[in-house]
Amino acid sequence: MFFHYKLRKSFVCRLLFFQLLIFLASPCLSEELEPRRWAHLPIDTNFFGSGYAYTEADIGFDPVLKIEDVDMEMDTWVAKYIRSFSIFDKTARVSVLQAYQEGNWSGLLDGTPKKINRSGLADTVVRFAINLYGAPPLRGKKYAEYRAKTRVETIIGAGLSVQLPTGSYMDDKLINLGTNRFTFRPQIGVTHTRGKWSTEATGIVALHSDNTDFFNGKKLEQEPLYSVHSHLIYTFRPGVWTSASAGYNYGGKSTVDGAKKDDLKQNLLWALAFGFPVSRHLGLKIAYVGTRTQESTGFDSDSFVVGAVAFW
Repeated sequence: MFFHYKLRKSFVCRLLFFQLLIFLASPCLSEELEPRRWAHLPIDTNFFGSGYAYTEADIGFDPVLKIEDVDMEMDTWVAKYIRSFSIFDKTARVSVLQAYQEGNWSGLLDGTPKKINRSGLADTVVRFAINLYGAPPLRGKKYAEYRAKTRVETIIGAGLSVQLPTGSYMDDKLINLGTNRFTFRPQIGVTHTRGKWSTEATGIVALHSDNTDFFNGKKLEQEPLYSVHSHLIYTFRPGVWTSASAGYNYGGKSTVDGAKKDDLKQNLLWALAFGFPVSRHLGLKIAYVGTRTQESTGFDSDSFVVGAVAFW
């Protein structure tokens, strides 16, 4: 009896690492590629993740700004807390993510070489999500038994993340770590698991409030940004997994003091990740995330991520 209890407890620990290591999002606070966004969690459980990302990027600015050949290097440290619970007889979760960043930008301003740096807090992100279909609210032994016997499963979820204007911001600077506005991201996703393979698709719309204190008192408005993300995940054994992800976003043109800008966002994103446990309550993740803009303005970036997650 004790032997079977230890096996079941060990299985749950490894399973949670598989499902939760990848919840430690890429520390970039834009809507990143995040596999297993809708994974089944045991209710009444706390999760804490921390991570580090190094990012290199080439940035294309609006030509009217006379900023050219801009390179960026960014160090990001991130912490994330998740609490799972039951609501309306459904499995739900709430999470809070906070990052601290140090970045360096170099390029040509009106033909003259310039270099700047920024350090401070990025915007806080709060997210609520609920599994509308599949993933029943379970805990402890019942959760372990359900996960052990379920080989084919479909989950449908919905969520809302809110990016708060809490990051470091200076109204007389064009480059900031914070955005000085709210961003609301309603989300809907579908996950299908068959044996060791899982596929997932998520649709996201980013809705931005106005920044009425943008660059020397101007008003910044931005149209919605639409995103689609997909993921393919393979589980070698509970707790050891790898994933390949791809994404695309479109829209987000901005207006400054009534003047429309030529800054349509159209980006391709991809990621590779690998996760594994190091103890019963601690696991590690390593990942690469790449983005490429399809427009004359935007980011071409490469990020390398390491993260850890613990639960209790």
